Amino acid sequence: MDKIDLKKTYKTLYTAKTQPSFVDVPPLGYLMIDGKGDPNKTTEYREAMQALYSVAYTLKFQAKKSLGRDFGVMGLEGLWWAEDMAGFSMERKDEWLWTMMMLQPDFITPELAAAAKEEALRKKGQAAIEQIRFEVYEEGLSGQIMHIGPYDAEPPTIARLHEFIHANGYGLRGKHHEIYFGDPRRTAPEKLKTIIRQPVERV
Repeated sequence: MDKIDLKKTYKTLYTAKTQPSFVDVPPLGYLMIDGKGDPNKTTEYREAMQALYSVAYTLKFQAKKSLGRDFGVMGLEGLWWAEDMAGFSMERKDEWLWTMMMLQPDFITPELAAAAKEEALRKKGQAAIEQIRFEVYEEGLSGQIMHIGPYDAEPPTIARLHEFIHANGYGLRGKHHEIYFGDPRRTAPEKLKTIIRQPVERV
């Protein structure tokens, strides 16, 4: 049984340079869970991560068993925003809203995801599993850039991306999107890699 590598399938979306560029992102299916608050402090965030991984791995094994198709579980991604985007800043993390998510292969259906969620809840008993959903998310044309270093050091990289977007005649649209590579528990902060993506619209 061949194992699908979604990073290769969607190579242009999961590779980026430290110079900004544009990508066209098609509709893609994700497991998602929503929350609010500083991810470094809230129990809600930690529980959400545990639940997301529980369902993602259950779904992988169910697809292998029922469909005969295997795939690598993708890394974590996050959408970040605030009710008042003018006040969205590193200094006001308690006001952040977030959706954490994991990309799924195109053969994963809402029905398969629901079955995996039910099984994970039965086996793990994690209350946050109830909040997980499968959703097709479409970003369309977006700017993206690779940030190398600690998460808290992202603002200059984000500013460069936004300047690139505006210089090319576009405005910001939708939510700030981050794609994480490496485990912050095991990777030195200065070596962390994060793709920062921002949907755009012509102005």
